Amino acid sequence: MPKNKILRYSLAALVLLALAIAVKLVFFPAPKKPDYVTAPAALADLEQAVLATGTLQAFKQVSVGAQASGQIKSLEVALGDTVKKGQLVAEIDSLTQQNSLQTAEAALANVQAQLLFKQATLKQAELAFQRAQTLLAADASSRADFETADAAAHTARADVAAIQAQITQAQIAVSTARLNLGYTQILAPIDGVVVALVALEGQTVNANQSTPTIIKLARLDTITVKAQISEADVVRVKPGQKVYFTILGAPEKRYTTTLRTVEPAPDSILTDSTSSTTTTTSATAIYYNGLLDVPNPDSQLRISMTAQVNIVLNEAKQVLSIPSAALGERDRQGRVTVQVVNSDGKAEPRTVKVGLNNNVNAQILEGLSAGERVVVSEAPAAGASSGTSPRGMRPPPGM
Repeated sequence: MPKNKILRYSLAALVLLALAIAVKLVFFPAPKKPDYVTAPAALADLEQAVLATGTLQAFKQVSVGAQASGQIKSLEVALGDTVKKGQLVAEIDSLTQQNSLQTAEAALANVQAQLLFKQATLKQAELAFQRAQTLLAADASSRADFETADAAAHTARADVAAIQAQITQAQIAVSTARLNLGYTQILAPIDGVVVALVALEGQTVNANQSTPTIIKLARLDTITVKAQISEADVVRVKPGQKVYFTILGAPEKRYTTTLRTVEPAPDSILTDSTSSTTTTTSATAIYYNGLLDVPNPDSQLRISMTAQVNIVLNEAKQVLSIPSAALGERDRQGRVTVQVVNSDGKAEPRTVKVGLNNNVNAQILEGLSAGERVVVSEAPAAGASSGTSPRGMRPPPGM
């Protein structure tokens, strides 16, 4: 066969092939890929929780003050020291109190001496009365002398009683002076850690008007978290519920405990004036304090730290779940419609029964099997891909 015929046949075949490809692309295009994002139904841990912001505070904190006025003679503790109940923490110059005690003791000794004198006078008066009584009975004395002796005896008894009252008063004065002297030695009222030094050695304190604070002690072996719970969530929480929280400095570590109590009123009740005849409304958000305690053996938790608190309402372990965004409409029986991708890659509606739903992931009780894919979004965002996995247990803020 001549070469020019072979060339013509080859060109004709190429033209026919190109026409065939063009006809297929124009009249028989390839099916479009589904325009949605999917996620598989998979096992995961779910929880439903109330989020709150908390502040750490000592389980018990005491301001240790001075009930005596004077100059701080010595401060026996330093910031951060651990002290025991009854331990000496500070001492105030006690010269004034010592003088007051000595004065009170001298006054007591004086009235006690007066009592001895009055008791001797009483004895003398009683003897005189007895003689006058004997003489009157023998008709050897007048009744006037008898009455005079009787009055003198009563007067002596009254003087003794008055002196005894003065002694009681003087004993009280001595006890008060001794107590005031004891106030010059400041003792720790509880076991704790010195968290603040308010006054310094050499400083003069005046306890006449108010009790001045010298140091502050706190129990840090247990920390209390005061979590602010919004009024929208407070109706769903109750004492005894599981709680965990994290701190900003160690967001990877969870501290788990239980909710001890929820205060019945917000902090604003301490300052707001209320009236039975007027009602005031405010746009300010209302928060109630939930209190929870956690051991602090390593002293990692400190006063005034911020905590991200999760109060667990419900939780489920290793349950079949899908993203909450895949849930559709709910019917009268409470069942929900989801779009499930079939073997042909097309989405078809299916009714499922939903359990726990924390608005991130939802538990599927009936209608789906592990591995089946559901439609999460009809129009994928830029950079999104099918094969998105459902999220597991929601971490706390800051994790």
